[in-house]
Amino acid sequence: MSQGDHPTATEVPPKLLDFGQERIRTLHYTWIAFFMTFYVWFNLAPLATTMLDSVGWLTDEHIKILLIANVALTIPARIIVGALIDRYGSRVVFTGLMIVMAIPAVAFAFAGTFVQLLIARLVLSSVGAGFVIGIKMVAQWFTPKYIGRAEGFYAGWGNFGSAFAAMTLPWFAITFLGDWFGLGDDAWRWAMAANGIVMGIYGVMYYFLVRDVPEGEHLHKSKKTEPMIVTSYGDLIMYLVMSFPLVGALMVLAWRVGNVEIDGEPVLSSSGLVIIYGILLVVYIGHVVKTLQINLPYLRAGVPEDEKYHWASVAALNTTYFANFGAELAVVSMLPAFYESVFKPLTDDSGNTIVTATVAGVVAASFAFVNLGARPLGGYLSDRMSNRKRTMLIYMIGISVGFFLMAFIGKWSGVVTSDGLREVVPTFDGVWWLVMAVVITVFASVFVQGAEGATFAVIPMINKRMTGQIAGMAGAYGNVGAVIYLVLFSLVDSRTFFFILAGGALISFVVTLFMLEEPEGSFEAEFVHDAEGKLEA
Repeated sequence: MSQGDHPTATEVPPKLLDFGQERIRTLHYTWIAFFMTFYVWFNLAPLATTMLDSVGWLTDEHIKILLIANVALTIPARIIVGALIDRYGSRVVFTGLMIVMAIPAVAFAFAGTFVQLLIARLVLSSVGAGFVIGIKMVAQWFTPKYIGRAEGFYAGWGNFGSAFAAMTLPWFAITFLGDWFGLGDDAWRWAMAANGIVMGIYGVMYYFLVRDVPEGEHLHKSKKTEPMIVTSYGDLIMYLVMSFPLVGALMVLAWRVGNVEIDGEPVLSSSGLVIIYGILLVVYIGHVVKTLQINLPYLRAGVPEDEKYHWASVAALNTTYFANFGAELAVVSMLPAFYESVFKPLTDDSGNTIVTATVAGVVAASFAFVNLGARPLGGYLSDRMSNRKRTMLIYMIGISVGFFLMAFIGKWSGVVTSDGLREVVPTFDGVWWLVMAVVITVFASVFVQGAEGATFAVIPMINKRMTGQIAGMAGAYGNVGAVIYLVLFSLVDSRTFFFILAGGALISFVVTLFMLEEPEGSFEAEFVHDAEGKLEA
């Protein structure tokens, strides 16, 4: 085995281009897998206008519903996938997800009716669960001393798949396939189908390119897929309480879809909504019953000291990911329209609008583009600052300050728009304020995405046996945040929305301050083996 394949007390810092180390190869193969799942997941928005132009029966209302459907099942999918990777390992689950999700990707591309599009998109929304799989894979290959920067690199470059889709898909569909290959109005279909096929092919390759643990190590697997095991009655209550928002967010999604009308009729009738609410409540009650069945006998028997862990830390990290990744998804969704509408009064000497749709799109892309450096930096700083909790707190307060400053990019004009919301205009006149607004946006983005890296620098430290489930729950909370924030955005003006985001981060800061516990062995350079051959810090 080469130096670095097996963690040792004298290991040197990992070099990201040292492909002679199997752990480095595994890291790169895994972020590429994550990148592909996000590229496919976010392939709708960049091609939405192209779809509207080429499909005569498709409407703006259809697109709104499809965009909501695109995040609908990601929440339960991340929970389920988190449990599956603890049961079967990351390699098998990542391979399976990419291959299986290629089917609805192709089905969506060639759908001929809205119902077909909706069903395919609902199923395809599960591909967003790919993120949590690599978290455990990377955790198996890097020691606590370097796990923050490894997880940050994995997440930052993988998450870039969403921005890369926005940057490349319109050109690939319209110019490359449409103009050069002559596919015309169907070019967007072939572009989306190609996404899915390439992801499925890489899914097969991934199975043969990686293994779950270094050679000679034992992959600990849970005996069955089941709810989390907690180690105190207080933790049990906390777990059940924090499980409800995962169902509640789906209720909010159903309510939001039900309020969208097509041809004067709601997408979901009142009775349909009641049925969905009832099903979701039954699911939650079933989860509660199963959780009690698993945990009560375990708690009554007495929990061994070496199996105890701090579940309040899981709860705290759920809130941080709600407030950082949830905010990122929401802001990326509204930022182009925000810049275009707020800076509409800004014109050049000829009277032309400076912030066109294209300019606004470039500014919005910069928020996601920062991911490449900011998220790995968050993991790196978590490794280097000798206290992961303190790093997390600094990032959360930074998010709050960043969004608070973004609220002052615009001011209320005193005019109420046709939709009943207050109009927002630039706080100051001149191009210099546009430049300052971009600087403030990038400042906020650095903290938002750095906090994501810091969050997943802590998660693998809490309980290695359940890294998948913990990562799955935190990841799902990110989507819960996106749902709640986007629904709130539909009810308030953009300036108020930024104040809400700042408040959400501040609440998470307080929760983290009192509930997050600094993990033991956070900076140890070596692993030791237990009796089962499992790596432990």
